[in-house]
Amino acid sequence: MRRHAIAAGYAIAAGYGAQVALYAAYASNLDPDQMMERCPHSPVQSMGWLRGWRMTFGGEDVGWDGALVTVVQDPQAATYVMIYDVSPLDEKVLDEWEGAGVSSAGVYDKLRVRVSTLDEDVLAWTYVLVAYEGGLPSCRYLGLISEAAEKAGAPADYVAQLRAHPCTGTSPSD
Repeated sequence: MRRHAIAAGYAIAAGYGAQVALYAAYASNLDPDQMMERCPHSPVQSMGWLRGWRMTFGGEDVGWDGALVTVVQDPQAATYVMIYDVSPLDEKVLDEWEGAGVSSAGVYDKLRVRVSTLDEDVLAWTYVLVAYEGGLPSCRYLGLISEAAEKAGAPADYVAQLRAHPCTGTSPSD
């Protein structure tokens, strides 16, 4: 039953009997401490890779003193993700936090994606920026994303590649 529920993109939360959606976090939400604060009813389920997706930046004019993080399809790429079992209540909070579908002009849309884990492929949802790719993130924002990836156990070369990405400003503490 659980395998079938996960394959459909949902899992039953242990002891709760309620459906929870699987969410694939790829940026600052990789940080389990940050997610615990934002979504206290949504534990880490596993980690994995969005194969065929590249993390990039866009929407330079919508916030964070620079471009915002997103993923785009790229057959040669893979993006490290943390998979969370997100309760319906926490999903609403997270949608508001990410600006997903808050109005007809939301910052992010939700998209169903296939995530490769060590055990199996699962379906999950993730946020995709509603803007064109391009622009540089602020160094502060890029630093937060890099630190989150490190906390989430991303491979050292993946974190190093994030830290080496061009950004605006002089350091992650700006």
